[in-house]
Amino acid sequence: MLAAAGAGVQVGAAIVASRFVVAEVPPLTLAMLRYAIGFLCLLPFALPALRGLRGTLRRGDGLAMAALGIGQFGVLVGLLNWGLQTVAAAPTALIFSLFPLLTLLLGALLGREQANLRLAAGVLLSIAGVGLSLWPKLQLAHGGHWWGELAVLASACVGALCSVLYRPYLQRYPTVPVSAFAMLASVLFLAVIALGEGWPAHVGTLGPRAWALVAFVGLSSGIGYFWWLYALKHESPTRVTVFLALNPVTAALLARTLLAEPLPAQILLALGLIFAGLWCATRAPSGKRQPVPG
Repeated sequence: MLAAAGAGVQVGAAIVASRFVVAEVPPLTLAMLRYAIGFLCLLPFALPALRGLRGTLRRGDGLAMAALGIGQFGVLVGLLNWGLQTVAAAPTALIFSLFPLLTLLLGALLGREQANLRLAAGVLLSIAGVGLSLWPKLQLAHGGHWWGELAVLASACVGALCSVLYRPYLQRYPTVPVSAFAMLASVLFLAVIALGEGWPAHVGTLGPRAWALVAFVGLSSGIGYFWWLYALKHESPTRVTVFLALNPVTAALLARTLLAEPLPAQILLALGLIFAGLWCATRAPSGKRQPVPG
């Protein structure tokens, strides 16, 4: 649970830092740099285990983990960065916190999650908070452009699917090599598709401030993703992903302080609803720990 909470805070901080730099670095290029740095952070710890993994890897598992890594890092973060070009950090983080509901629904659909009323009520409270944060835009006479919000929602859908599908591989193999292998697959994938953004030229023109922000996002992502997979290995996917409710809190506070983004009353009420959902979804009956589905 502590690892899941740390990952939730890290996501919020990375969203704000990405919002800072996304005007200078295209979305796919930023995603590639983010996880190239994250991979290099994990590599010294993962290298011995990766060597041993070759002899124990089941047929097809390598391709499956590579595909999940491309989804979790490449597709998810590319969509998230694209959304951040037009959506402020706090609303982005609130939309992304739909992750737990999507994980619950997918897990139940695939038979990998035991849904219960307390868990569902907690997730629905979080959804109410997200809806409240978007209410001002929903009231606009002509709606407005929703491509940014839809990109963030799509990134949450990709993350939920990957979180549900990761669990069998995390139970078979150590967490660090799985993290490093998945990151490497995503970096190679992003390096190819980001050629359309001309990433070699962009990287050569980045200034010290942009590099500092990219380095922070990359370093924190390497640590945060290890925490994320460690939590997924020991807890059910929905109980882990519900801690993403901490990411909008972190993003809202940092965006108000560092980006001077407004923090209206409905955002504060939305954060309250999300916290209530977090408490409800993670509180086990009679003070006992909920069993993790096999």
